Amino acid sequence: MEDYTIPVYLITGFLESGKTSFIQFTIQQDYFADGEKTLLIACEEGEEEYDLSMLANYNTVLEMIEEPEELTPEFLKKMNEKYHPERVMIEYNGMWSVDQILRMRMPEFWEIYQIITILDGSHFQLYLNNIKAQAIELLTKTDMIIFNRCTEDSPLALYQRTIKSVNRRAGIVFESEDGEIEPPEEEPPYDLDAEIINIADQDYGFWYIDVQEHPERYVNKLVRFRAKAMVSKHFPENIFVPGRNAMTCCEADIRFIGFLCHYRNAKRIEPKQWIYVTAKVKWEYSAAYKEEGPVLYAKGVTLTSAPEEELVYF
Repeated sequence: MEDYTIPVYLITGFLESGKTSFIQFTIQQDYFADGEKTLLIACEEGEEEYDLSMLANYNTVLEMIEEPEELTPEFLKKMNEKYHPERVMIEYNGMWSVDQILRMRMPEFWEIYQIITILDGSHFQLYLNNIKAQAIELLTKTDMIIFNRCTEDSPLALYQRTIKSVNRRAGIVFESEDGEIEPPEEEPPYDLDAEIINIADQDYGFWYIDVQEHPERYVNKLVRFRAKAMVSKHFPENIFVPGRNAMTCCEADIRFIGFLCHYRNAKRIEPKQWIYVTAKVKWEYSAAYKEEGPVLYAKGVTLTSAPEEELVYF
């Protein structure tokens, strides 16, 4: 019994994004339809209704709630005792805080197994323009993002870069009416074959994402870019972090993005100094990252002024 768990699948997304369709499709698939009893908790009612006869055929029971105050540890415990499910799917209201359920005490053996976010690819830019804070919270907490209803005009590469700026680990799937599609590969806005790859100020955000997604393009190559220095007495000797402040959501959500950098004269660098860094890129495990990632080895550091636009935008 020590290894026994009841997996909880949290399906998030905004109203009419296609969560109900996704759940009904999933329930009927061979990889899911194995006879186990599924408890489905729907936290909002959209235009599409659940097919109750289909759910019954796949040993699935449905419970509806409408207000976030109804979703409590006591309610979940009651559902567990009532149905004794072998797995749980929760269609979560995209306007409710994801932290509410992530911090909630689950019934015994329940464990959130996967968070999947469903987004309407034809309206994603509207989400970012009008409810950006809620959209970014969904994106940062999820394990997988499925963009449906994508069209020829959907800027898929931009969507992908936006996601990776806030959640590098999330898997991303794009779907049109004809099925899954691949986003076009963006060409770097600088010369990868140059002796020193010069990263322009406006391209820092692209490079920050691309070096993590395509390390093979950069490993053992020299790069040069302008950055603000982050130094700390808590860093190991001869280590600092050159980076930039980036806006990922709104003015209240500005964070520093950069990579560890080895430099023999790191102690001479003042905090928040603007510098040009010329460094070789390596891909190594770092305790700070808790995984492998880009690690820089500086060949030269020179002082400079701040760029015309100090913030990085995605």
